[in-house]
Amino acid sequence: MAASSHSSSPSSPSSPSSSSSGSDGPQRAVRVAAPGAVPELSEVPVREPGPGAVRIAVEACGVCHSDLLIAGGALPGTTFPVTPGHEIAGRIDALGEGVEGWKVGDRVAVGWYGGSCGHCEACRSGDGIHCPELQVPGAAYPGGYADSVIAPAMALAAIPDELSAAEAAPLACAGITVFNALRRSGARAGDTVAVLGLGGLGHLGVQFARAMGFRTVAIARGAEKEPLAHQLGAEHYIDSTVGDVALALRALGGAKVVLSTVTNADAVSATVDGLGRRGELIVVGVSTDGIAVSPLQLITGDRKVYGHSSGTAVDTEATLRFAALSGVRAWIEEVPLEEAAAAVDKMTSGRARFRMVLTTGR
Repeated sequence: MAASSHSSSPSSPSSPSSSSSGSDGPQRAVRVAAPGAVPELSEVPVREPGPGAVRIAVEACGVCHSDLLIAGGALPGTTFPVTPGHEIAGRIDALGEGVEGWKVGDRVAVGWYGGSCGHCEACRSGDGIHCPELQVPGAAYPGGYADSVIAPAMALAAIPDELSAAEAAPLACAGITVFNALRRSGARAGDTVAVLGLGGLGHLGVQFARAMGFRTVAIARGAEKEPLAHQLGAEHYIDSTVGDVALALRALGGAKVVLSTVTNADAVSATVDGLGRRGELIVVGVSTDGIAVSPLQLITGDRKVYGHSSGTAVDTEATLRFAALSGVRAWIEEVPLEEAAAAVDKMTSGRARFRMVLTTGR
């Protein structure tokens, strides 16, 4: 995920659609009335997409921890009530004026990147995820906890036939975050890559690392997680509750990359000395706590510590294609849209294994 500023919605309801499968009457949408309020199922009008936008008949939407930021009003410019949801998968059922390259019926996904200005330096450099006017579904416009969502066409990623909507949805945020971080790192096939954490991000990180040909190490708390680590594809497992994590990594020759998916800053800090020569600590787990690292640790071996945030629609499409080809899948629990509050609670409490996905029954 990345920080976002609010911008105007691309979904002007007064703009006629140039092509539509037709939808009359109200639709269901889960709404949060005020920061921190319980999500409630409501009926809202079906809207038509404005110029450059499409309406997506939502089939599945993943429940991401970052939805709590939106529902809590943490993103600048968020107005309430909000409909969260930025792991969206479904089919286009209406096209706004000027949309090219897409047609009604196309299977598409939308993730944290829900559109950008298209003209700033970041956008012109192909780095729209860092656009100052980045639009995040749920904050900039109503998100995917609904029967339909209107999104800019620039935010769409095609879903391969091999993936169901429920399989594709979590890959549009959790999947792209770890996949993009690994493929843009300095690691090459055969290098040692360690994934810190085996949660919603980590369980995908281990699978992607193995599928990319890395010597994959999983790091988590407790011996009971070792069978899971190996099942996901890890060659080695390090129990962080026993011994020194950095020493264990150095015993394996040092990590070219440590991909940190956790929010515990102390656990992240404990991996720095386990990096090998020119090793990289890539942080994708969001926390406001400080990571402890000294200049000496960085200079020794010319190590790097940096963050990584999601990617644009083309990156989401690459993630989906790679997952379809390699067999990487999120471990999901599907629940109907009307049980959204229970799904959010299960995710928040850490009881989800590993991704809750809301389905509309389409």
